[in-house]
Amino acid sequence: MKVFVFEHTSALPTLSTGSFFHSKELMELYELTPRHKPYMAVVTDDNGQEVAHLLAVTRYKRSLFPPYLYTHIRVIGEGVYQKEPSEQIFSLMVGALKERLQNKVLYMEFSNLSQKMFGYESLRSEGFFPVRWMSVHNSLHSRTPEERISDKLLKRIKNAQQRGATTTTVKTEEEFKAFSKLMRQHNWLKPRRFIPSDYFFQGLMEKGKCKIFITKYHEKVIGCSVCVYSGDDAYLWYSAARRKSYATLHPNAVTFWESIKNAHETGCQHIRFMDVGLPFRKSPYRDFIMRFGGKEVSTYRWFRINIRWVNAIASWLWRE
Repeated sequence: MKVFVFEHTSALPTLSTGSFFHSKELMELYELTPRHKPYMAVVTDDNGQEVAHLLAVTRYKRSLFPPYLYTHIRVIGEGVYQKEPSEQIFSLMVGALKERLQNKVLYMEFSNLSQKMFGYESLRSEGFFPVRWMSVHNSLHSRTPEERISDKLLKRIKNAQQRGATTTTVKTEEEFKAFSKLMRQHNWLKPRRFIPSDYFFQGLMEKGKCKIFITKYHEKVIGCSVCVYSGDDAYLWYSAARRKSYATLHPNAVTFWESIKNAHETGCQHIRFMDVGLPFRKSPYRDFIMRFGGKEVSTYRWFRINIRWVNAIASWLWRE
């Protein structure tokens, strides 16, 4: 088997379908999004037929602290395989991306792998270190959202809706601008939270792979969420809310609730919350999500810092 790394969709061979996070569609969108550069690793057999592929995205970030301007690679999931996911094939793609990109970025990150131990040996051998991370998903196929949510939270949501909080999907340019403004104001002080340009979100909606939910109160947007759809699942990727200004209206809860209900109504099997965070004993955000009746799972998020001594220290700090 051979592995190739492509920088442009125009050069890609025909790819098998699967996860939207590793699709040609998303790669095309990243190509046109400012401060992003995608790379598609493709494994072929001896006959030149595609066996698996994996999308990695370089993101150019600014920070308030040194190094001020840097790049990093993000990979969401383990890729798409013609057959069952294979550790051996995954290792080939990880090795090819590392060789191609390790001198171009500050660090590399693999997240949202479907199984906690998938790729463990491959990533370890390439110098990555694991950080324990939390994952939460809500099953939508066996019980309704109303049967899973806590009574207390549902009462708060209904009270907020009775007082005038309403949630809809973005339909107009004005609504989109209000969503974008809230998203950036909410996240601008969060160092790890990277918000793509408006073009990215508009492209997701145009491709029919995304819905942006906004919660309004007296025509003012007080909450929003971005849900991406891949296979039979919905992924709550980004969110923001005016939690302090409108605390009694619980804008986060109202927006999340309508996102979950919509995923259920459209036939999704699960809704997955993509960035719950580190497994601290006390996590207000995680506790909040769990009130919707989700399942909590411990996973790994893998990092490789391309400064050897820094990576060595980080590997020691997060040793198993």
